[in-house]
Amino acid sequence: MSLEEQIKPFQLVTHDSSISLIMAAVGSYKQHIFDEREEEGFEGGGHDWQSLAVVFLEEKLPHLQGKVDLDSESSMFCVYSKDRAAIEEFAVAFHALCEDEAQMRDLFSRAELD
Repeated sequence: MSLEEQIKPFQLVTHDSSISLIMAAVGSYKQHIFDEREEEGFEGGGHDWQSLAVVFLEEKLPHLQGKVDLDSESSMFCVYSKDRAAIEEFAVAFHALCEDEAQMRDLFSRAELD
């Protein structure tokens, strides 16, 4: 299985001097997890995914802090870096987290509304 297939619905986008991991289909993938905290203001948009990613980086991949940056918008989740290996490591690990809903819920329970 290719990396692109392994991390769907996330996508890698190569730029001149950096690489991004994006998900443009926010609001569809794992939306039910975000709906569980709807009363707190979470909607499942890019900023909410970014809140989850912040906790994920702090707790699961602290060695990537400073190597990857977050720049999400309401309609798109985005992580970027000049270090391709760092983005690929983040992409695989973050997708694996999302596929383990118990672990995703646990980390998301500590996410703060952006």
